[in-house]
Amino acid sequence: MTKPGVVLGPEDAAVVAAARHFSFPPPRTTGADSCRKLAAQVDLGAAAVMGSWLDSMKASSPRHKLMAAPLAGAADAEHDDWMERHPSALERFDALAAAAKGKQVAVFLDYDGTLSPIVEDPDSAVMTDEMREAVRSVAARFPTAIVSGRCRDKVLGFVKLEELYYAGSHGMDIRGPTAADPNNPGKEARSVLCQPAAEFLPVIEEVYGALVGSVEAAIPGAKVENNKFCLSVHFRCVEEAEWGDLFDRVRAVLKDYPGLRLTQGRKVLEVRPMIKWDKGKALEFLLDALGYADRSDVFPIYIGDDRTDEDAFKVLRSRGQGAGILVSKFPKETTASFSLREPAEVRDFLRRLVDDDANAT
Repeated sequence: MTKPGVVLGPEDAAVVAAARHFSFPPPRTTGADSCRKLAAQVDLGAAAVMGSWLDSMKASSPRHKLMAAPLAGAADAEHDDWMERHPSALERFDALAAAAKGKQVAVFLDYDGTLSPIVEDPDSAVMTDEMREAVRSVAARFPTAIVSGRCRDKVLGFVKLEELYYAGSHGMDIRGPTAADPNNPGKEARSVLCQPAAEFLPVIEEVYGALVGSVEAAIPGAKVENNKFCLSVHFRCVEEAEWGDLFDRVRAVLKDYPGLRLTQGRKVLEVRPMIKWDKGKALEFLLDALGYADRSDVFPIYIGDDRTDEDAFKVLRSRGQGAGILVSKFPKETTASFSLREPAEVRDFLRRLVDDDANAT
């Protein structure tokens, strides 16, 4: 599980379980000091080229890529090859469980597309009661965090479980838990807080107003979402012919704000503070806050569906620990070791984690 492209079979589990290599260790400090040090380096990024951005925007739609396949047979062959390199976490669950045996498991979950389906209206991305119960059961046995590009308070409103850790705004707003696990009333909640981009709040609010006026008001279907420490410009409901205009308008607003940068997710453009912070840094901070930064007997599991989750998958690869699981029905370039097709499979995987741990005790 520590090498890209390697399929983990049951016979390999012992090797993976013994992995100890740390080529990219997280900091050893904790709390606010760790948060500040991780965010200290400025990421200057690179100039965006219009053509490449539009190509990337199109590529963010798996269906667009599927329709572009010249032959169904070629698409099937590509999918089979991809599945060999990123096998189903459900089909290979026994091997994954063997790799995690005797280790402290920690679970990190994206929200949209992972715990809830991708929907046209971001405010309607509601998780099912069955999924909520699966997450609650996992959190009762393992430290569990939601790592999302959404505003932390909004994700908490969707999930409604205060015993979790929440990393909103791509990890730029981390807090939790706010309540002890009701299934373990004697277990004390260990609260953490990390907001490395707090100084950007006024400018984020200003740019939000500018984008609403320039993009949302002019382009049908566009929606600008204020995620507190970052902004999301959704183009899921925008006609493809309008994508170029949408991109131009976003860039025109941002040219007056050199402290912000533009990145892309799944059918969304993201405006973020120009600091070196992402979901991978959030993962490192949370592992550090949990006291796991220096330990080799930890098995982090990160499940996500978006390009922004790749930063976390890369951290797991470089640590030589745990498993990254990509949620996707279509082949994508990824650093994840395993795959799941949709939120329903994520729910089933979480249930198996709980059952396996219960049977082991």
